Order: sequence, then structure tokens, then C-alpha cells
Amino acid sequence: MNFRSKIRLEPMGFQMTPMIDVVFLLLCFFVTSQVFSQWETEIDITLPTAKTGQTPQRLPGEIIVNVLANGQAVVNGRDLDDPELAGMLKRLAELFPGQPVLLRADKATPYEHVIRVLDLCRQADIWNISFATGVPEK
Repeated sequence: MNFRSKIRLEPMGFQMTPMIDVVFLLLCFFVTSQVFSQWETEIDITLPTAKTGQTPQRLPGEIIVNVLANGQAVVNGRDLDDPELAGMLKRLAELFPGQPVLLRADKATPYEHVIRVLDLCRQADIWNISFATGVPEK
């Protein structure tokens, strides 16, 4: 019995199903990462402007500390008092040495509140701190 004469070997075509799956997963990843990146910037803070200000690339794992005009610190949508903020920063420094922190302060925030948050960062041994500024409007 010769079964080979009945079997046709056709070249395999391009498989669309795995490609659609991969593209769909990439789309889901980028949509969720965009949503998470906007959470911290939705807090109503008017940043001070700087002529050399630019929108920097976000660092992976970067923590954003928002300081409102009344001195209240907000992290991940939670209002934190000084002991809570200090505890969170200390845990971050212990778990992730060199943890980047972005400090966003309202332009009406008194300087003493910014220094208070900087002092808490220093006490927690966080040294990788950057300040957010806005780009002047033309």
C-alpha cells in the first residue's frame, strides 16, 4: 500500500491567529500602562514653569510625590501625613536602593513644605530626586 501518492504537501500559509493574539496583548499592555502613567498627573497641581523645562521620560518604578498648596503630600491618590510618608519612603529605600522620586509641588506651595518633603526623603536615604516643572506657554 502506497499512501504517499494521496497526500499533498502544500506550503503552510501565514498564520493570522497567533499574530492577532500578540497584537491584542501588546495593545492591552500599552493601554493599561498609559492609564497608570496618567493617574499621578491628574491631581490638580499647577507646576511652576521653567524655560529649560521639558517632559522627561518616566523612569521605571518612579514614585511621584505631589505637594499641594496647603502642604498636603499625595502619593498614588492617597493623602499622607509626615509619619506615613516617611514610613513609605523608608520601606522604598530599603527594598529598592536608588529608588527615583519625582517631586511635584504646586507653584503656590510655600517653600517650607517642599523642604519638609525633601528632608523626609533624606531621612529615608533617598537621593535620586527630581523636580517637575512645566513648559512656559507661548
